[in-house]
Amino acid sequence: MDEIRRIRKREEVPREETWATEDIFPDDAAWEAEFKAVKEELKGYGDFKGRLGASAGALYGVLRFDAMIGERLDRLYSYAHLNSDADTNNQKYQQMVGKAAGLCAAASAASAYIPSEILAIPEEQLDALRASEEADREFDISLDEVLRKKAHTRSPEVEELLADASEMAGGPSRIFQMFNNADTRFPAIPNEEGQLEELTHGRYIRFLESGNRNVRRAAFKAMYETFGRHKNTLAAAFQANVKQAWFYAKARRYPSSRAFYMDDADVPEQVYDTLIETVRESLPLMYRYVELRKKVLGLSELHLYDLYTPLVPQAGRRIPYGEAKELVKEALAPLGDEYLAALEKGFSERWVDYGENEGKRSGAYSGGPYGVHPYVLMSYQGNLDSVFTLAHEMGHAMHSYFSGESQNYPNAQYRIFVAEVASTCNENLLNRYLLEHTSDPMERAYILNHFLDGFKGTVFRQTMFAEFEKTAHDLSRAGEVLTAERLCGIYKKLNEDYFGDGVVIDDEIALEWARIPHFYRPFYVYQYATGFSAATALSERILSEGGDAVRDYMGFLRGGCTRPPIRLLADAGVDMRSPEAVRKAMGAFGEALTELCEILKN
Repeated sequence: MDEIRRIRKREEVPREETWATEDIFPDDAAWEAEFKAVKEELKGYGDFKGRLGASAGALYGVLRFDAMIGERLDRLYSYAHLNSDADTNNQKYQQMVGKAAGLCAAASAASAYIPSEILAIPEEQLDALRASEEADREFDISLDEVLRKKAHTRSPEVEELLADASEMAGGPSRIFQMFNNADTRFPAIPNEEGQLEELTHGRYIRFLESGNRNVRRAAFKAMYETFGRHKNTLAAAFQANVKQAWFYAKARRYPSSRAFYMDDADVPEQVYDTLIETVRESLPLMYRYVELRKKVLGLSELHLYDLYTPLVPQAGRRIPYGEAKELVKEALAPLGDEYLAALEKGFSERWVDYGENEGKRSGAYSGGPYGVHPYVLMSYQGNLDSVFTLAHEMGHAMHSYFSGESQNYPNAQYRIFVAEVASTCNENLLNRYLLEHTSDPMERAYILNHFLDGFKGTVFRQTMFAEFEKTAHDLSRAGEVLTAERLCGIYKKLNEDYFGDGVVIDDEIALEWARIPHFYRPFYVYQYATGFSAATALSERILSEGGDAVRDYMGFLRGGCTRPPIRLLADAGVDMRSPEAVRKAMGAFGEALTELCEILKN
């Protein structure tokens, strides 16, 4: 019997492939000591309760105290979850994540009176406190945000109860994460050489990119057969998360879960609906794309597992990690020396955990605590897609780095709505760089195909996710039970709409909802599509205008939450209140598709 190529244990991964969590705490003992200290200091919230309107000293004292506690909790939670994500099989770090989450919930409960008590201060009195010599201007934005959400802030008793419920409400997400990353095991499948190789989350896309259709089909079927065996459990977890979202929306007097989540970033719901409408009007572009793919691959039927393999496979060379870093730096040179210096700092000081190991959290992300530096998690696979992932996640990291360097703790946390802009801008700059530095038509075709595939995944697919999410939440709010069968039916119909008659919509794809981690962060995914659209406009402006555009863009990166996200983007040169940004992005997709058709003579 063939030997199965097994994945490394965490302790087998070389140090240089791992991130430096010791920059947060030198060791677990230091974490435990800080945990105990912060737990004790939470009692300090009681010193301010009931007297916030008495003086500016009390008002700004509690805001400074709350920011101090928040920053320390940020470090505690980050250290625990980064180590847990690196190896979800490690029970110690699972326990530390639970302890940190519990402490965060305790802090939320202890501080829950603050917004209500501030709102109870008579308007003239609050204005006087904010105008006094003891006022701290660094908290102006925080106070303005409290006042903006006045209609959705409850009594101190209700706020405390909602805060106490937060740890319990996170249960569905934690259950899914443990199932998806720690407990799920996929079968081994034959690779291109016929050798059995264990399927993992990290390897799944690599298998789907294979030029061997049998490998693609085997990976696709193995993935969804595994999830299919647990579809009822996963549907229960999904529905529980939808229910908790609606619970908080109702408690805060919002008409829907979507309204609740979008208002947090001060983004009008119209942006969501406009995105879906604009993408749906452009679906003929997707139908053209899948028809091209079917012809180039020479298939009588195009299946969903055929959508990832490069149309020019010979250009899909292996790219070592060291070369990937150099490519990213060269591509991002238009952003200027300051940006490149920060990027090099991240690469040289082990901000990136890129080695694959058993139990490592699937996917990729950037995170990390204020006052230390950002971190990036990924499983580098040595292909162009991984180079783009590196550029993407370092875009997140640079956004956090410059925001953190420029703003105090309360003002550094940029809104989710703009979270995908800096990352996707990096991808666009890398794409343009690669296109400009090749004279080989087939290599150019490969890069164009990669752009089209990325667009398909980021704009079309994420918008489809957004439509699925809205439908599921609306049905649940109307009283319908979200069974596995119901969710599968909704999801398969959306695939039929978005891909059209040119693709065989395999039954297995109906289960894809069950493996999407972002669904446990409600109404997040639409921002990938809006972010891509904004990033397309910003990257074009940077490349065509240079200086002023770079200055405005760096201002955007440094902005944190000092202005509403719609305004931050407008100041950087793109207005997301109209459908034009999405339409311009669709224009770029159409141009790339036309050129690829010409190169490939289809």
